[in-house]
Amino acid sequence: MNPLFRNDRPGEFPPSWYAATTDLPPPRPALAGVAQADVAVLGAGFTGLTCALELARKGYSVAVVEAHRAGFGASGRNGGQIGSGFNMDQRALEAAMGKGPARMAWDLSMEAKSMVKDFCAAHAPEAQCKPGVAHGAWREAEYREIVEDAEHLRTAYDYDAIDVLDPTGFRELVRSPVYTGGALDTGAGHVHPLRYCVALARAAEAAGVTIYENSPVTSATTGALVTAQGRVEADQVVLCGNGYMPQLNARYAARVCPINSFIAATAPLADPRALISQDVAVADDRFVVNYFRMSHDGRLLFGGRENYGIGFPKDITTRLRERMLHLFPQLHDTKIDYVWGGTLGITMKRVPMVERLEPGLWAAAGFSGHGVALTAIAGRCLAEAIAGEMERFETLSALPTPPFPGGAAFRAPLLTLAMTWYSLRDRLGL
Repeated sequence: MNPLFRNDRPGEFPPSWYAATTDLPPPRPALAGVAQADVAVLGAGFTGLTCALELARKGYSVAVVEAHRAGFGASGRNGGQIGSGFNMDQRALEAAMGKGPARMAWDLSMEAKSMVKDFCAAHAPEAQCKPGVAHGAWREAEYREIVEDAEHLRTAYDYDAIDVLDPTGFRELVRSPVYTGGALDTGAGHVHPLRYCVALARAAEAAGVTIYENSPVTSATTGALVTAQGRVEADQVVLCGNGYMPQLNARYAARVCPINSFIAATAPLADPRALISQDVAVADDRFVVNYFRMSHDGRLLFGGRENYGIGFPKDITTRLRERMLHLFPQLHDTKIDYVWGGTLGITMKRVPMVERLEPGLWAAAGFSGHGVALTAIAGRCLAEAIAGEMERFETLSALPTPPFPGGAAFRAPLLTLAMTWYSLRDRLGL
């Protein structure tokens, strides 16, 4: 079933706190008839819009084709965390790629964070981009891994923005009884993701990009993006649908699997700093990760449950609330005002797939919960590659993204089995 329409109304943003607090522009026209461009981009999320903006600045004509609205998908619904590195620790990335390529990938990830921060400072102050992401450990072994990772980044990469916190220090920061310690990465950050994406679309249009909304793509091949009502003919085509892209390309579908994640926003709290003493985002080391932060109007934005089919569960709130209360029992009587879900794309190794699928056909997807920053550098490197500057693109395309066993046909059921096992381990504390 097409993930574009399984859980949402066509052209309507989900009823999230993000949508409720964003000045949304009116819908843009749908694609009709035949349009011409140098480059056609599928998807008006972070990756597609950044790629389009970078290409327009280089003098290319660009058309972006979006099935719903700009920022409709994971780009406008996520936890807003601007993480450092990748969703694979740097030592594992060194083992997979070699130290030299891993260092180049790390440097690109650092640039990715700067891209988001610099763009928001110049074009989207309303996105409230702020520093700080804390990482909490549930067990002593995981705490030791955090300490070792921080030391490796300091000594091998000259990255000294991570402050390791012992149990007392971490509980002073995050007022939850579950954590045995953790770290605070002041070089990472957090942002209102929908406001950031809306600003990206605005900047792209100001640079000359044409964005077509409410235009689901039915065919994506070298030379054209085709919808039911029209087509964009282009020398270069870029696929940036991530977890929302229908199975339009076999190689893409075999390497990127859609999963769903869910977020709740509480009613405004009387004392937000009673939960998190600084204005930072938090994630932990559960396989099914808990991620949370305070909103600018004093709500806890809490994400933490997943499912692995296309459809959302009928009851999102109950299990999400259970996870929230396990971390923060002091919220037992707190009302939840918003609950929403979204679909992201993951890869086998949890690093993004950035590839040239065939001559004239490019793709970036599978950011695996680490996309707020990495989408920016992926979009920039795609634009560079289309312009003939391949080196940085090749660094990203060397990230290990093997196909799921059985390809697209078996990725979801096999992933469900694996995730169920890891979820059980989380609950049992193994």
